[in-house]
Amino acid sequence: MFALESQDIRKTFGHFTALSGVTLNVESGEFLALFGRNGAGKTTFLKIAATLVRHTHGKLRVEGVDISEEPERARRHIGFLSHNTYLYRDLNPVENLRFFARLYGLKNPDQRIESLLDRVGLRRRASDPVRGFSRGLHQRLGIARVMLHDPSLILLDEPYTGLDANAVEILNQMLDEASAAGKTIILTTHDVEQGLRAATRAAIIERGKVVFISSAK
Repeated sequence: MFALESQDIRKTFGHFTALSGVTLNVESGEFLALFGRNGAGKTTFLKIAATLVRHTHGKLRVEGVDISEEPERARRHIGFLSHNTYLYRDLNPVENLRFFARLYGLKNPDQRIESLLDRVGLRRRASDPVRGFSRGLHQRLGIARVMLHDPSLILLDEPYTGLDANAVEILNQMLDEASAAGKTIILTTHDVEQGLRAATRAAIIERGKVVFISSAK
């Protein structure tokens, strides 16, 4: 079964066409690097796959679940990280992660939260409101949020933006572990070296369509 199946996905915003027919199948356990210029449609496609934006035409399934018919069920399989970390600035890291744990229906999440905060280097800042965090620390906590419910499909939109060298290393280690555990990863980035570092396939989106796809090895 494919982790993600998209068939002729199109998206228009008024008179602007963001996606003009993306057909892309990603097998379970694949690590796909998605490249393209600004405005090519990468972010729009990932947001549609994450059920955050509705598509205009086509079908998209996550782990066999049609995102239009059962978006809540699809979301349980998805971890999504973008420029917006979706964190609450007046809450501290523990409170943020507890909130998202409730959304995902996780029972007794405190041990998982403690482990993730350790992993992203935020244990000492666990009681500090997020509003005082740098962009890099926001992204670290965002990484913890993405991994919290152990998603099978991890979607990352320019995740390296704003990360310091330590945070890049943390993210890469966590992605390597997720990949080794059989998770499916789709990553967009302008950094070709980082994008191809662990990818098994690479694709290019141009003007809202996939124009190239190949093995990355």
